Amino acid sequence: MRILLIEDDALLGDGVKTGLTQGGYAVDWVQDAESGELALQTEPYEALILDVGLPKKDGLSLLRELRQRGFDLPILLLTARDTVADRIRGLDGGADDYLVKPFSLDELSARLRALLRRRHGRTTPRLEHGALCVDPAAHTVTLGGELITLSAREFAILHILLENNGRVLSRGRLEEGLYNWDDLIESNAVEVHIHHLRRKLGKDSIRTVRGVGYVIGPPL
Repeated sequence: MRILLIEDDALLGDGVKTGLTQGGYAVDWVQDAESGELALQTEPYEALILDVGLPKKDGLSLLRELRQRGFDLPILLLTARDTVADRIRGLDGGADDYLVKPFSLDELSARLRALLRRRHGRTTPRLEHGALCVDPAAHTVTLGGELITLSAREFAILHILLENNGRVLSRGRLEEGLYNWDDLIESNAVEVHIHHLRRKLGKDSIRTVRGVGYVIGPPL
């Protein structure tokens, strides 16, 4: 899942990016609203984590502008302002959730998972497809009750395919969800990960639509 983080505090931004990356997200991090706007215009993000106290243009102004321009991705605000009025302004301005600094990375991750669930129309925390079960919070995959060990990239691909169950996703779309700006992408990386997933889950677990992309296969 590709996430954009707009946070001007270098220490906090680095910590959040590192923590979310370890949790399986692809995170792009910028430190001002202008860079964030450019990133949103050029990359397909699943969610935005937005600091309120940005230099030059503050986070609430950016939030209002994004909503006015039709950006519908989930937005989680980060702020040091802890009054009811501040929270109301953020939520009424179009934010989906609000987290007050200092916060724990575990809580941030949980709130992000909740936002992504709602974005994809899910009410349950796990993704299930026949005997296959993916738990994003625990970062586990089971097949018929047996634990399956996946690499971080394999888990991310399976997660994206299950979130888009029934839709064919191109290799480019999968790459966009897997890699951030700092990653080097090998030309056949997605194909290699798909091959490994089929070996672990079964050859019919992921179906290739020739010339188009990949789709989750019939229930296992």
